[in-house]
Parts: sequence; C-alpha cells; structure tokens
Amino acid sequence: MATLVPLNTFKTVTSPLFANVGILYTAPDETATIVLMAQVTNIRDDEVYPDSNVTFSHLSNTGTISTELVKNFPVPVRDAVSVLTGRLVLEANSSITARATSNANLKITLSLLETSLI
Repeated sequence: MATLVPLNTFKTVTSPLFANVGILYTAPDETATIVLMAQVTNIRDDEVYPDSNVTFSHLSNTGTISTELVKNFPVPVRDAVSVLTGRLVLEANSSITARATSNANLKITLSLLETSLI
C-alpha cells in the first residue's frame, strides 16, 4: 500500500546567524517550498557596537549557484528587518543560506509552505 504524503505542510525555521555561511533550509526531494516570510532580528541590547549586517541568499539545487537576495544589509540594534520582500519558490534540493557580520547578534525566522510534488 502506498504511503500518503501530506499535500501541504507549513513550517517555521529559526536560527541564530554567524559570520560563516550556514544553510538554514533545504527543500526536500519531490517537494517545492514557498518561503512566505524571512525576518532577521538584532538581539543586541546596547548601542556600543555598530549595527550588524546580514547576507541572505538562494542556493541552487545543484549547489553551484548562490544568489544574494540582500547583501550586507544593516539590522539596527533592538530592531528587525524583512530580508524577503515577496515570496520565494524553492525547487526540490535548493537551499536558503545566511550569514551575519558578527556572531551572536542576529537571529532569523523563516515561514515556509512545503508542497508535495507526488
């Protein structure tokens, strides 16, 4: 008997951002994903250090082409920014990556809709 796969699944991904590039999410096999929202928050509570910057990118499903959607975008202290102005469709096995200019200041939240292709 065939295994039933849900047609649509909503997910939330949260992660701190670091100075090295990290893969935040990869669309599963036989699944297309729509990134509904991507918000970065600067959790620093003091004004001593300058604002942190974020680079948010799409990585192709071959892993060879990375396209920055925002690059070195400033996130003010105790504030948040949207790094995605519309929706982003990810093909199966394509990814979202991000990095910060400094460690432990920025956190990201992604809101996703996965749709089964089978």
